[in-house]
Amino acid sequence: MEKQKSMKIEKWTTKDVVKCVAVYVGNLIILAALFLMTVYLNGIGGFTESIEDYFADATTSIHFFVLLAITIAVMAVYFLLEDRDFLKNPVNSEMLFLIIEISFLTGYICGRYLSIYLRPLALTALLTLFLTNRKSAIFMNSLYCILLFIMDVFASTETSLNQYSALIIGFSSGLVAIFVMDKVYSRMKLLLRSLIISVPMVFSVTMSLFQSGVQSGGNIAASLVSGVFSGPMAGALFILLLPFFESAFRKVSCFKLAELTDHRSKLIRRMIKEAPGTFNHAIVVSNIAEACATAIGEDALLARTCAYYHDIGKLRRPEFFGENQVDGQNLHDDLTPELSTNIIKAHVTDGYNLVMKHGLPKEIADVCLEHHGTMPIWYFYAKAKKFTDGEVNINEYCYEGPKPQTKIAAIIMIADGCEAAARTLKDRSRENVQKVVRKIVSERMGLGQFDECEITIKEINIIIHTVVNNFTGIYHSRVEYPKVSLEGLDKDEG
Repeated sequence: MEKQKSMKIEKWTTKDVVKCVAVYVGNLIILAALFLMTVYLNGIGGFTESIEDYFADATTSIHFFVLLAITIAVMAVYFLLEDRDFLKNPVNSEMLFLIIEISFLTGYICGRYLSIYLRPLALTALLTLFLTNRKSAIFMNSLYCILLFIMDVFASTETSLNQYSALIIGFSSGLVAIFVMDKVYSRMKLLLRSLIISVPMVFSVTMSLFQSGVQSGGNIAASLVSGVFSGPMAGALFILLLPFFESAFRKVSCFKLAELTDHRSKLIRRMIKEAPGTFNHAIVVSNIAEACATAIGEDALLARTCAYYHDIGKLRRPEFFGENQVDGQNLHDDLTPELSTNIIKAHVTDGYNLVMKHGLPKEIADVCLEHHGTMPIWYFYAKAKKFTDGEVNINEYCYEGPKPQTKIAAIIMIADGCEAAARTLKDRSRENVQKVVRKIVSERMGLGQFDECEITIKEINIIIHTVVNNFTGIYHSRVEYPKVSLEGLDKDEG
């Protein structure tokens, strides 16, 4: 899932540095251990000399470990310069190392016990693409191919595939996977497209076999079949491993988001049943939010999912919210403004807690908490002023925040406020809708609601234009059909 790089730079502490170094050193040792395992298993299988004989030459071993350390250091430098906030969290680095280590293990097992042409060389690229972003996926794919090349060369694995060819095949297959699979939200479509990943492998297998002068038709056929299935092998392993990485590292992929917006998901089913008005409101907000996110280059699927769940906290007391009230009965008529305000304000924290309780991504929970920022609840503030002769502290009638921290949270805030206002309009002409939308956005800007996120004035204007266009489409004028009387028509006629 593509994410835009934040301009916020978090400060590093000594503890952060120690954790980061520990992760890199620890995984350097793990990768070295995997290499030793490879040498040992190859020695047992008679493919190479025994591990004792291998390490009789200390120069070769030192050369390997130095190259391995340099390669790992390059990874640290890349993220230090490209995305320091990502590097700051040791969980992120551990995730990337685990992807490399699992890719190496599955590649070795396939090459050692099945076929060298069946190795899922694009697995690292696929996992990194869907768990981080395209740029990181390209880098990690290159790094994995270099590490695999080093392992192959120093382990002296006897294969019919030239090691330099394996380096190029891995790099090519990974790049093909990154650009072919980007924006694919269906697992079945991913598996079908994974056949395209096999093209570099099939081409190289064909060239290698003919260059080696292999005459056996059976060997050629078996090798080509293995090459064809190398892409689907990577795709299948990716589908199996992705849920583990999502759960273990609390990452959000497009597949997870697509599942959460399915109307059969648990919380959505509850909202449809218990708070149908809130659900209909969420649908309209999600359509607007998705269009706005697309317009400014944000993650449209994440925006849509956050919009679905932004008011999920209303499930605790759905009857206290206007869109769920029927027959004109307003429960707030019998409550004090203070109590009503507390009930309304609670839906943001209730939503956050409910989302976290059900193990949904924290990005969604944060939007539940931030989509009203620190805005006043004007209705009950005005009601309270009527009931008292003294001054009313407006802070007691404001949401507790925090203010939107991301562009998507800001989009949800705008879409939510505009949808609620547009619903009450009698005159829904484009000019009137535009006037209302600009008023709502200006009010939030005047109250500093967007001060803590990185949204720009240009992006806000784009969002305003997009919201107006969407409401114009929703509330477009309809043709007034003539009234036709059916009296006197002969039913048997014709």
